[in-house]
Amino acid sequence: MIPLISTIPLRQMASGDRLSLQVYKFIGAHPGKKVYIQSNLHGAEIVGNAVIHQLIEFLLTVNDTDLAGEVWLVPVCNPMGTNQRSHVFSSGRYCVYEAKDWNRIFWDYEKEADDLLAFAKSQLNFELEAVRKNYLHRIQEKFAKLLEKINSPSGVPYTERFRYQLQSLSLDADYLIDLHSSTNQALNYTFYFPNREDSAKYFLLDLGILLDVYDGDAFDEAFIKPWLALEGCFKQLGREIRFDIEAWTLELGTGMQMNPDSVAKGVRGVKNYLAHKGVLNLSGLSSEITISQEMTFGNRSQITKYYAPCGGMIQSRVELGRSVKGGERLYQILSFNKEGKLPSVIDVVAKQNGLVYDVSTNEAANEGEFVIGILS
Repeated sequence: MIPLISTIPLRQMASGDRLSLQVYKFIGAHPGKKVYIQSNLHGAEIVGNAVIHQLIEFLLTVNDTDLAGEVWLVPVCNPMGTNQRSHVFSSGRYCVYEAKDWNRIFWDYEKEADDLLAFAKSQLNFELEAVRKNYLHRIQEKFAKLLEKINSPSGVPYTERFRYQLQSLSLDADYLIDLHSSTNQALNYTFYFPNREDSAKYFLLDLGILLDVYDGDAFDEAFIKPWLALEGCFKQLGREIRFDIEAWTLELGTGMQMNPDSVAKGVRGVKNYLAHKGVLNLSGLSSEITISQEMTFGNRSQITKYYAPCGGMIQSRVELGRSVKGGERLYQILSFNKEGKLPSVIDVVAKQNGLVYDVSTNEAANEGEFVIGILS
């Protein structure tokens, strides 16, 4: 199957050079769902680009009759962040000009839908697909108004132009997959939303973290929160519904690295997910794989991040993936004070039992910098 490839101008730099997005659209012979997959929204988190490349290579071998719907692939979706450097290190988590996290800038219709309960009442007796169509139309109408401001003489900051481009590609998707990694070093896992736990297992990862609390305006959140809110309104009115709309952030290992194991797990998981969702018809991916997959689930609210209580060098830190018990030492800080005293070694212990899922790459920590993340 040969994709449709489109190049979308994104930003003109002061030098006159232009940055662009490139979208690979694989369109099946049969109607079906739209899947949107992007990578590298944070500049240092490059592993998803390899996942998308392997998915492209794979889909080139698939017959269009074995694809129901469309798969849109957008690698290197944030070239500004990808190209950002501090000496030899990739950073690119923030738009430094506006001091904003690239993944906390997205437009969320839920925040503007003050008449959502009234809309749900008007749709109470409609078929689910009709409700979805009508609600998506409302979202798209509101979203289109953003372009008026973008094209106005005063213009808007770049982050608003950027978010418009990405969300215009993905707003009507059924399934959205945002490929990330830790900025530091972490396990392979997925974030998921309420009532989507069963589908989380399709990614064949060891760990799933429920987004029971939000940072606000992340790409996956902005996509699915309006639909979750509408489901909640219907529940208030006595009708239980669930839209077949899902959003996922796959966190695949370590930043600034194309770890082969993380790439392989990402590719395998996305293929399996698409097969189980009926997008791909592949005899090689059976449901038996998912059924036998053991997965640990936790809540985002159960994450404890440990920050250095003083400046120094991290040593004797517990390994990534370890289970720890409350009171167990997590790491030591070797602190070189400037008070005319001998260096000191400070033990930092776990507040409670949990799993080490994320650790800092830099083992020199200023006071108050992140050292280790524990999921209880």
